[in-house]
Amino acid sequence: MRAGDILNNDLASTIRSKVDIVDIIGERIPLTARGKNFFGVCPFHDDSNPSLSVSREKQIYTCFSCHATGNVFTFLMNYEHIDFKEALKYLGDKVGIDTGNIHIKAKTTKYDKLYDAYNLSLKYFQNNLNSTVGKIAKNYLLNRKIDETLIKEFEIGLSLESRNDLTTLLTSKNYDLVTLNRIGLSSDDHDIYNDRIMFPLYDVSGKCVGFSGRIYKDNGQNKYLNTKETDIFKKGEMLYHYHIAREECRLKKSVIVMEGFMDVIRASSIGIKNTVALMGTALTKEQINLIKRLSNNIILCLDGDDPGQHATLNIGNMLFDEGIEVKVIRLPNPEDPDSFILKNGKERFEGLVDSAINFSDFKMNKLRENVNFKSDEEKADYINRVIEETSKLDDAIRREVVLKRLAKEFDIGYNTLEMRINSLLKNKVVEKEKTKIFIPTNKTTKKDKYIKAYEQIIYFMLNNDWVITQVEHERLIFPNEVMRATCSEIIYYYKKYGNINVADFYTYIQDKEDILNFLNSILVEKYMDTTSKEELVLYFNVTRKYIELQEIKRLTNLMKKEIDPLEQAKISEKIRKLRLGDS
Repeated sequence: MRAGDILNNDLASTIRSKVDIVDIIGERIPLTARGKNFFGVCPFHDDSNPSLSVSREKQIYTCFSCHATGNVFTFLMNYEHIDFKEALKYLGDKVGIDTGNIHIKAKTTKYDKLYDAYNLSLKYFQNNLNSTVGKIAKNYLLNRKIDETLIKEFEIGLSLESRNDLTTLLTSKNYDLVTLNRIGLSSDDHDIYNDRIMFPLYDVSGKCVGFSGRIYKDNGQNKYLNTKETDIFKKGEMLYHYHIAREECRLKKSVIVMEGFMDVIRASSIGIKNTVALMGTALTKEQINLIKRLSNNIILCLDGDDPGQHATLNIGNMLFDEGIEVKVIRLPNPEDPDSFILKNGKERFEGLVDSAINFSDFKMNKLRENVNFKSDEEKADYINRVIEETSKLDDAIRREVVLKRLAKEFDIGYNTLEMRINSLLKNKVVEKEKTKIFIPTNKTTKKDKYIKAYEQIIYFMLNNDWVITQVEHERLIFPNEVMRATCSEIIYYYKKYGNINVADFYTYIQDKEDILNFLNSILVEKYMDTTSKEELVLYFNVTRKYIELQEIKRLTNLMKKEIDPLEQAKISEKIRKLRLGDS
């Protein structure tokens, strides 16, 4: 089966033609026009300088740093962590084209059986909760104001008190105990989860990859029991509710970060769905990248107790260091979002969201706590700490506002404070220069002129129809398998559809990873988009020379192995003619 045969390429091309890649990417990251292309900070690597180029003309994007390349579909798939069918549906809905009946062959992975095990377990837990044996657990949820709508929305279930019901079910479906132990559903031949309300955990693409089980009886056990880390469940690489919140965050242009999934569920009950949870108070680099993809407007709403406020400080600092502007909702101690909403309702909570303060102000307020301002030493220490934190602000106006506030409150000359902060800023610049890392250019990876010529020809094939005809006429032989496969697919596509469009061709070969990787590598080379037929002849001459050199190399090796002097002479004559260009 050829690459393009697994999907309705005409439909994909129609949908792609009705959207502008600049608009789709621009909804997710800021883009700036520069010449005929648009540039932004690449979301697929740690990028400080805009290295992502988006071409409105070609409808493709290219990162000249990490080499991420593709069309609007591949961008959505990589950015949103969705598959092709989901990307197709999203864009189809956007332009009013129904994709419901299209069949796309799903890619298989080595983890499919694991996902299937979790999905089967999920259905099993849901059935338990809605059966007669789940009545007590169901009533517990209802008493906690988690109604049937929320139970269904968050796919909440129940593990039974029995020791091995789930294990028995899964082994009857041909899952072996070794696998069930490895993915945290069984321990030997016993269920991991017993008599707990089960909350499914999803990865960023919406696949169930684990569970969190909560006790609902006072039995002395730990309140929560989470799936252990597995091949497909990495707690530090996911956010609870991410796959659901994604679109809502985009619509509201903000994301509210909470501690636990109960907070998210409660917020959803009052219609606030642009929320994600850390499932704890730690934050990883991977989670930061996920949060950044949701919105540039981040609001922290962690618990109001001391640990929650300490976590707000730590997490806020981590986000601030990434250059992210953060706001903070400070709940009364010891409230969490779940309890606050239950006690005070939607309007009060929305008021807190609207009045969220800048993280820098939150931090300044925290610095004031437990300071004895009657003590000159503590007062001076406080002022120095405020100046230190203020020096971290990029906004000069905000720095000035803080300094004027300090000067007025403590009757200190503004010039004194300004001199102090300017000294700190100067030192930070010096330290930054010292820590710059020099990365030498690896010249050994430079491609030779022959490979560059072949790549240039393939690049021309994607941009000029007449080059394809010339390649066929020349019967050009490419030096490696991936080049030959790419050439073959381009020719097949051209003959089938009558023209070449790079953006559509990307969709056509989206299941051919070797070809995709090769295209990515040549698209970042910044080859010329146009050339004359005379210039093309020169490239073909270079490729012919390459073929001659390869043949000379082959004959030379053959001559070394030959013991017959007469045969050696014949081979030598062939080599001579090739070098003279007289074949």
